[in-house]
Amino acid sequence: MLIFGTNPTVMITFLKTILIILLVYFGLKFLIRLATPYLMRYISKKAGQQFEKFFGDFQPGEPRQKEGKITIDKMPSKESPSGKKVGEYIDYEEVD
Repeated sequence: MLIFGTNPTVMITFLKTILIILLVYFGLKFLIRLATPYLMRYISKKAGQQFEKFFGDFQPGEPRQKEGKITIDKMPSKESPSGKKVGEYIDYEEVD
């Protein structure tokens, strides 16, 4: 015991300090392992709520319809696309 000298109370105090540090370390380690599943469940629940808040009701003006029901929002125009002039016709000859 060259470090502590001849005084035994210094050594006892040192050992108590080391013991307290070890008990706090292992106690916190145990509590963290015990609380981690609850903490992860809470975080995932909050993330799910935020996701539903942002993307759950994307179009608030339209009411939700039952699954399998078909609706048509916009009817196509009656005008046929072939009636429009798309471009200029160029006549060409095939060269052998």
